[in-house]
Amino acid sequence: MTLIKSISGIRGTIGGRSGDTLNPLDIVKFTSAYATYIRQTVEKASNKIVVGRDARISGDMVRNLVCGTLVGMGYDVIDLGLATTPTTELAVSMSGADGGIIITASHNPRHWNALKLLNNEGEFLTDEAGKKVLDIAEREDFEYADVDHIGHYSFDGSFNKKHIDSVLSLKLVDTAAIRAAKFRVCIDAINSVGGIILPQLFDALGVEYKLLNGAPTGDFSHNPEPLEQNLTEIMAEMKGGKYHLGIVVDPDVDRLAFICEDGRMFGEEYTLVSVADYVLAHTPGNTVSNLSSTRALRDVTEKHGSKYAAAAVGEVNVTTKMKECHAVIGGEGNGGVIYPESHYGRDALVGIALFLSSLAHKKCKVSQLRSTLPNYFIAKNRIDLTPETDVDGILESVKKMYAKEQVNDVDGVKIDFANKWVHLRKSNTEPIIRVYSEAATVREADELGKQIMQVVLEML
Repeated sequence: MTLIKSISGIRGTIGGRSGDTLNPLDIVKFTSAYATYIRQTVEKASNKIVVGRDARISGDMVRNLVCGTLVGMGYDVIDLGLATTPTTELAVSMSGADGGIIITASHNPRHWNALKLLNNEGEFLTDEAGKKVLDIAEREDFEYADVDHIGHYSFDGSFNKKHIDSVLSLKLVDTAAIRAAKFRVCIDAINSVGGIILPQLFDALGVEYKLLNGAPTGDFSHNPEPLEQNLTEIMAEMKGGKYHLGIVVDPDVDRLAFICEDGRMFGEEYTLVSVADYVLAHTPGNTVSNLSSTRALRDVTEKHGSKYAAAAVGEVNVTTKMKECHAVIGGEGNGGVIYPESHYGRDALVGIALFLSSLAHKKCKVSQLRSTLPNYFIAKNRIDLTPETDVDGILESVKKMYAKEQVNDVDGVKIDFANKWVHLRKSNTEPIIRVYSEAATVREADELGKQIMQVVLEML
């Protein structure tokens, strides 16, 4: 059983002992700490906090605890019920709330859940703010409202439509072109909230669709991470040749992967690259992705005469760097598209609408669009850790070994060679070292990753 406190929120497995897992006592404690932090830091407070959740089996239990605790802290709760992460983010800013809590463990399996914490802009808390929340929780330094000042609970199911309307209003979303293209798509919603909102989006765009795993039961139809080995059902469906595009989302609909018309993966890394290519063709500006994302974004950005910058892994790190660089598009190579014209958060709905607009303008097949982008291959490996592992010492040793190469130590250690790279970092969400490597071929990428892994394993 696991409880992880990090920049990505409070994440853990359901059940088990207090302090070791995401259980009722710890849910109340961390929610109380968050409410205390919001009370201490938000000026001109509205006294409202938004709560949304994905369809996980434990979601209703966690939601009840979170909402009850917030009311007990004196906050008025706006409960969105089943809602995507980007919908909840937008609801915070749209409603003028002081913050928000998203109940989702994103791509983690069904026995996990998490509290993701938002500020009053509907953006994830910074690392500094997150540490303050953890400190408040550790000291249990919170005070609940008396009976005359407890908050009120309300349910608001209107934000799916508001989210979709905001997507349709984006300048680069060409609804007319999408309608004229008469697209047919197949969607895998993994039995979570994508099965609710994506049909509404496609109805609004005039797109014909088939929905796989659309019932929001939280009993995920396969491993929820949108990787090729987990997507055999929709890939087989696509091979029948009935659809222009396959679309896959994770349980909270902030990650997005495409499948070509012939059933081949478009490449999770290329979701952001393809959308950025379309955006940059119409909007000059800079781009940002994290250090573990494909070099193809840099290539596409420079092709359009703009500048690319890399950020530490973690959505808030990417959005912070985007603001510094005045980026017009950014995100993460795991299928996360962040488009500031909409909001500073990964949003699969925005990614879908921009991609379909691009496809409609280019009047080509998805596989043909993919062939126009720089071609790289990423190998993703991991090294399991033990409690005795000195991760910082290992990374420092690797850095010294490759000092003659271009090394970035903003987040772990990334070694840039002339035509390939490898990135080692301690995961924010699991007790492992992630080892990502990229090169011109699958074999080269895998060999580079395993070469560095061997170096690390000899140090353990």
